[in-house]
Amino acid sequence: MPILSCSTGSFNVAYSGAREAPAVLLSNSLTCDLSMWDLVAASLSSRFHVIRYDGRGQGRSVTTPGPYTMDQLGRDALSVLDASGIEEAHVCGISMGGMVGMWLATHAPQRINRAVFANTAAYMSPASLWNDRIAVARHGGMQAVAGPTLARWFPPAFHARAPDVVAGMRPAILATPVDGYVGCCEAIRDMDQRESIRSIAAPTLVIVGANDPATTPADGRLVHKAIPGSLIATLPAGHISAVETPDAFSQAVLAFLLA
Repeated sequence: MPILSCSTGSFNVAYSGAREAPAVLLSNSLTCDLSMWDLVAASLSSRFHVIRYDGRGQGRSVTTPGPYTMDQLGRDALSVLDASGIEEAHVCGISMGGMVGMWLATHAPQRINRAVFANTAAYMSPASLWNDRIAVARHGGMQAVAGPTLARWFPPAFHARAPDVVAGMRPAILATPVDGYVGCCEAIRDMDQRESIRSIAAPTLVIVGANDPATTPADGRLVHKAIPGSLIATLPAGHISAVETPDAFSQAVLAFLLA
């Protein structure tokens, strides 16, 4: 996985699938690295050129002092496409990655063919929720963040059924720089895309997790209703549906992108 020098910083990027195939950009959830897409990328790579990257302040990519903004995170994604030589791509993002995807489809529509916004929201209030999470990280480090995060991400039944999968997500959380976590929390806290996404013209699929307490099915339905002509699919999953139900997630994305 190369560290790619881009116009907005250095980003950890992974490529799979044929270079001449249609491109798909995968954008991560907060405190995840690009390994969260391993199983989905393997499925998509049979038909697409898949680009995964660690966002600013996450994984092995650049960390700068915050606050970050969704505009900044969106421009980072564009810089990854530019440095990869990709003029147009589908975008698929989960949670914070879905927010970045909404920004791309709104502000750089000429670069986006189809869009998948999974387990995400256009606005996440109250601000105090994010301020509390920031305070926890600053006081106790990412060790204090990991337990509550994993509890939100996966339902109790999945914790019991697949403890190794859940445990496998913890290292990326712990490796996230506090400054990166705080900056991204500030970007989400200050984001409001409820009106801007009404202009999205790209064919769009919204994926919701039936058991998602973080970005609820109601949050996903609001995104779906705001985007003209969008489709919606519900998976039997919590917040990180691409990890909890990778086969169903991949099937939904492939069916939509190939339609």
